[in-house]
Amino acid sequence: MIDTDVLDSGLGDADDDDFDEAVEAYDSQLPDNRYTDRELSWLAFNQRVLELAEDPRLPVLERANFLAIFASNLDEFFMVRVAGLKRRIVTGLAVPTNVGRSPHEVLADISAEAHQLQLRHAAAWAELVSPALAESGIELVSWTDLDESERRTMYDYFQAQVFPVLMPLAVDPAHPFPYISGLSLNLAIRIRNAKTGRQEFARLKVPPMLPRFVELPASGRSRYLPLEELIAENLGDLFPGMEILEHHAFRLTRNEDVVVEEDETENLIQALEAELLRRRFGPPIRLEITDSMDPVTLDLLLDELDITDQEVYRLPSPLDLRGLFDLARIDRPDLHYPPHVPTTAPAFQPAEQNGRADLFAAIRGGDVLVHHPYESFTTSVVAFLEQAARDPHVLAIKQTLYRTSGDSPIVQALIDAAEKGKQVLALVEVKARFDEANNIVWARKLEKAGVHVVYGLVGLKTHCKLLHVIREEDGMLRSYSHIGTGNYNPKTSRLYEDYGLFTTDEQVGRDLTRLFNELSGYAIEKKFKRLLVAPLHLRKGLLRHIDKERRNAQDGKAAHIRIKVNSMVDEQIIDALYRASQAGVRVDVWVRGICSLRTDLPGVSDNITVRSILGRYLEHSRIFAFHNDGVPQVFLGSADMMHRNLDRRVEALVRVVAPTHVRDLVELFDAAMSEDTSSWRLGEGSVWTRHSVDADGTPLVDLQEKTMAQVQRRRRARAVR
Repeated sequence: MIDTDVLDSGLGDADDDDFDEAVEAYDSQLPDNRYTDRELSWLAFNQRVLELAEDPRLPVLERANFLAIFASNLDEFFMVRVAGLKRRIVTGLAVPTNVGRSPHEVLADISAEAHQLQLRHAAAWAELVSPALAESGIELVSWTDLDESERRTMYDYFQAQVFPVLMPLAVDPAHPFPYISGLSLNLAIRIRNAKTGRQEFARLKVPPMLPRFVELPASGRSRYLPLEELIAENLGDLFPGMEILEHHAFRLTRNEDVVVEEDETENLIQALEAELLRRRFGPPIRLEITDSMDPVTLDLLLDELDITDQEVYRLPSPLDLRGLFDLARIDRPDLHYPPHVPTTAPAFQPAEQNGRADLFAAIRGGDVLVHHPYESFTTSVVAFLEQAARDPHVLAIKQTLYRTSGDSPIVQALIDAAEKGKQVLALVEVKARFDEANNIVWARKLEKAGVHVVYGLVGLKTHCKLLHVIREEDGMLRSYSHIGTGNYNPKTSRLYEDYGLFTTDEQVGRDLTRLFNELSGYAIEKKFKRLLVAPLHLRKGLLRHIDKERRNAQDGKAAHIRIKVNSMVDEQIIDALYRASQAGVRVDVWVRGICSLRTDLPGVSDNITVRSILGRYLEHSRIFAFHNDGVPQVFLGSADMMHRNLDRRVEALVRVVAPTHVRDLVELFDAAMSEDTSSWRLGEGSVWTRHSVDADGTPLVDLQEKTMAQVQRRRRARAVR
């Protein structure tokens, strides 16, 4: 029997007001320049992605994929973060940032850095990745590279597959300048009427539903022609009798963030659908043009789009390198990472070959910690939910859904359970950014099947990853709980590194029962036993754990804080880590993306080490480990250290109690922070430096490959037994 008093999140009964006053007193002793701007830190993260694309040791199609990821990341950054800064300036809400600089100043810094990064990105493709692909028999060619036979073949393809769907839009007194949709690739065309000599302008959208790169006939190599170039070389068919003077590709980015005033609407779905329609017409925030565009065409675009020179990005062709996602899927195993098939977690492996594991029995045998994608999401989370859906002893299933795939077996299992008469509650977060429309579709499908669908609390996104199953056993009700760090999405589970904890612990079950009641009803959040829950208690709970390590260090005891997150931005958490460092606590931070914490402040951050690991899988799990005078307290869950997570989202961390799980999590963390592990290290001037080889040029340990090997060894060892 677990002593729940010991597990009461380690918060104690200290007076909150006294604790807050102590925090404020400590903060006054810290320097003003103690944070790195979050937007510039994000750009530094995307630079780390770019550095992977530049690395010749990686398989070349994976390098192309990283170029596409960089482009996609940057699009979202402009659509949300840059758009938000501009909105604050326009609306007069331009309060200083956490580094004491105005949004105007930050916007100028972003522009300078983003321009440099986009040019570096284009150069990485043209000078590094494209030549390496060509050496491997994969080429992106231009029209001038084609012989007459190939040009005829491409022209036939153009006539049959492209020409019928093109829609040239003229601009003249009878035709106003057309609306340019966000992220669309377009051709700006200037033409001269052969009869009148009058110059005209037309816009032609490159059809997004067609392959971005058109494959040429087999020639022993894989050769592709950009679709926009195929169209540009055949403009005469679109404008017969006209002289084509100039044609240039361009691409516009718009503000596509969604803002819904929940307090002023009675129907969140209807309000969100209206806002999604508005998103299409957001104001322009970035114009990408080819570096060959003539001044006349550019001036026309600037005038019509009402955009400034600072927002223009002049780049070599081709624009929109997100298209490299398609090339990266070419079936060339020799140019990809070696295949990795996730193994079934040892506890969930069937007792007999070709048998079906009883996941309920496995979880009753003790907490099960699953590490994705090294261990299978399908044979753990999906299998558990599917077993619960068909089990006649299961009475109720409750689950949060933040992002899920379009053909999700998770959604189907919930539908199956409801159709079998079970009580099923799905909390669908329809405000999950850029997945809003998809989530609305699935919410309605669930409702039609009889699932109780709710949308969480007004003003808050529900980001926690929770699954709660109530099962009748021997006349009693037992709770089976799953708390994860990642979305219930089978597709991303193969790419995202995450943890999930399965448990029958009664206290966790009571915590989840209360939390789901709060999310679907009107209960007010209180403290939980094995959970830390935002927005009311998670930050304060972590601050108490951090402060306890500080006090232990002051008392001469060993003290150590380990935190793994996607983003480290929250000023209160950062300041608490600075105070702990000043007291002598060893602070290790493993962060994938943004980090406003600095490691170069003498007397403040001397004991803080920050690492970042990027690679084959996207590091997504969040782990918080505290030495606690030799009795480690370790949490995992959904929360990053950002204002939105701690103040405007429902997040949950669960305390991990099984000694083997605590040990495994701490060992993984220590391996990530090791000098022998390949990583980026945060140093002087908030500059990230990659360390991937030792002094002799020998590659350092790839943590993800090491973890894959360890999981496979455990699987083989179990098979031998």
